Amino acid sequence: MTFHIGAKPGDIAETVLLPGDPYRARWAAQTFLEHPVLVNEVRGMLGYTGTWRGHRVTIHGSGMGMPSLSIYATELMKDYGAQTLIRIGSAGAMQHHIKVRDIVLAQTASTYGTPSRSIFRDLNFAPCADFGLLTAAHQAALKIGVPVHVGGIYSSDTFYDERQDLGEQMQRHGVLCVEMEAAELYILAARYQRRALAVLTMSDHILTGEALPADQRETSFGAMVEVALAAAFAGKTP
Repeated sequence: MTFHIGAKPGDIAETVLLPGDPYRARWAAQTFLEHPVLVNEVRGMLGYTGTWRGHRVTIHGSGMGMPSLSIYATELMKDYGAQTLIRIGSAGAMQHHIKVRDIVLAQTASTYGTPSRSIFRDLNFAPCADFGLLTAAHQAALKIGVPVHVGGIYSSDTFYDERQDLGEQMQRHGVLCVEMEAAELYILAARYQRRALAVLTMSDHILTGEALPADQRETSFGAMVEVALAAAFAGKTP
């Protein structure tokens, strides 16, 4: 048990999927896992552990933004021994060739600042995904026929960002989408020598203004969860 996670020793699997929304964690666990058991509900942040095709998996909410994710990811790695952490979340597309409902696999994650920024001081550390997870997720997405893109994303800690000039420069330099957690997850995974990846569903489009209606989000997010699970256990037998 930690300050923010009430799970008992052994309750958390080595593979953890991290949606931001705790209710999405509940939906994903009930939809994709066999015999999911609630292992955490401290402060309403839900976590479930079950199995997927014989593999043990935890799906745990991480909250909104990098400071919140930093707390949960750190405790999951340091105190519960999580080895593979995959963010499953929504993002806003920033390129015209990417469409709403497409999946983006974050190869790298640029950011203006994270909770880890003070550690690096003047160094602009470049956080990146685990290559094995990245390639396995790409193959899984192609196999199920979902449109998938691989490249750099932007992790922002401000939802209502008024820096239009910054957005224009990111679009100019090929940044695929914007979300709020992946950069810190990648930094923490590097620090603790764990595997990490962000698998993101495009829920809206920054350039066109298109957005998924609320009642279509869960069904559209299903492919993302399938890709994440397939990547986590690629080449492994139960």
